[in-house]
Amino acid sequence: MSEENEQSSPSAQVDRIREGYAFTAPSIVLGGAVHEGEVVPDAVVRLPLGSMNRHGLVAGATGTGKTVTLQVLAEQLSDEGVPVFLADIKGDLTGMASPAEGGGKIEERMGALAQEWSGTAYPVELLNLGGTGVGTPVRATVTSFGPTLLSKVLRLNKTQESSLGLVFHWADQQGLALLDLKDLTAVIQHLLSDEGRADLKSLGGLATSTAGVILRELVGLSAAGGDVFFGEPEFDTADLMRLTDDGKGIISCLELPGVQDKPVLFSTFLMWLLADLFQDLPEVGNPEKPKLVFFFDEAHLLFDDASDAFLDSVEQAVRLIRSKGVGVFFVTQTPKDVPDSVLAQLGNRVQHALRAHTPNDAKALRATVSTFPTSDYDLEELLTALGTGEAVVTVLSEKGAPTPVAHTMMRAPQGRIGPSEEAVVRQVEAGSAIRERYAEALDRESAHELLAARQRAAEEAAAQEEAEAPARSGGGRRGRAAQEDKGVIGQVVESTAFRSMLRSAGTVIGREITRSIFGTSRKRR
Repeated sequence: MSEENEQSSPSAQVDRIREGYAFTAPSIVLGGAVHEGEVVPDAVVRLPLGSMNRHGLVAGATGTGKTVTLQVLAEQLSDEGVPVFLADIKGDLTGMASPAEGGGKIEERMGALAQEWSGTAYPVELLNLGGTGVGTPVRATVTSFGPTLLSKVLRLNKTQESSLGLVFHWADQQGLALLDLKDLTAVIQHLLSDEGRADLKSLGGLATSTAGVILRELVGLSAAGGDVFFGEPEFDTADLMRLTDDGKGIISCLELPGVQDKPVLFSTFLMWLLADLFQDLPEVGNPEKPKLVFFFDEAHLLFDDASDAFLDSVEQAVRLIRSKGVGVFFVTQTPKDVPDSVLAQLGNRVQHALRAHTPNDAKALRATVSTFPTSDYDLEELLTALGTGEAVVTVLSEKGAPTPVAHTMMRAPQGRIGPSEEAVVRQVEAGSAIRERYAEALDRESAHELLAARQRAAEEAAAQEEAEAPARSGGGRRGRAAQEDKGVIGQVVESTAFRSMLRSAGTVIGREITRSIFGTSRKRR
């Protein structure tokens, strides 16, 4: 046999996979190579821990095993002392808190792979958006969320997004905290008033029509549940970085079944968490293992109808957060759901089966094949023939080079597949170490209250001035005027509105309001 034929033979293909995934650095096990329909137990397909902050993609049609693959990755990361954050769209991932029973198909699969397996319960922290479900509420203030991300949620055009940025800027200048949606609504309504228009003269105007659109969208967002998502206490993303006493990474699972009808809100909320992590974490370069791995399920929702500015921000966030030791894995149906600029940064690929029932499906299939390194497989044929729990894999090696493309039988998770029993979920919720800090919503004094108090003070001062106006004529006018001025000033100084304004100013003096990648404001820890 010639050297060329030997290199392209099936046995040579398996040898290349065996050698290409034989890492010396710590790694997690994805499964084993499949050759001619049979698993090759000694051709183990792995993913180096040190490569996981190079980001990745888990893709495939509905029902092909993406969620189970996500679970396999999360469990092994936890075992290696790496915290994990993931979004649970369907409520299936609470099963990680319960050990799998084994037997049946699991025993058959793991026997073919010849890999160790034991049912295991993992440390899970259940989170929810603003109290809509089980677990600890996750909230963000409007100020922290920022105008760019909020514009995405509100589906604003470029002009409206720019105007919203002006509103945020003015509120920052005035020391008005935007904690919830009623704060933002109050500021916009103020800026439409005569007094507000005068305040904006040095910054530019706010068109009534644009403000009207933003206000209508805010009303819709509030009615859709945004009134509980935005507010305090704001979630501290440092709570995603925790380990158990025995060194396992905690798997923070954001439960989202209650907001499935608000996809733009929850996908953008996940992006806020990522942006906030970027602001808080120090530079670490290329660590031996990531500090956190962030799984972004239903990733296409993030990019649907997104503005160019938003896409640029996502690209920048993904590119820069790698040096903070955070890995980001997007989970979606096809690579075309992710913009090319972001896809180019996803070095680790786990591609489950795709369908080719329509011309659009066939086009997506060809596009997916083009994203893989050259291999001996006919990927168009293989990707439509993969069974459930099988995938085509290529990852970045310890040296950062792509590994050989491998048809892989994925290993079974050790936690339960599907949701845990309700009693287990309640036990996990009750045992949370952070729930007490976030359970009760706060409504402290902020822009809404301060602007209302300011308006009342102005009305009181005007009424006082009108009542004393007749006494200003005749002798002693200058003395009486001085006395009146003193009376008005004293009244304002002693008023609730003035004291509220001073307290608000005290909270922002010396605080640097920063706008990061998404225009988010970094909060003090």
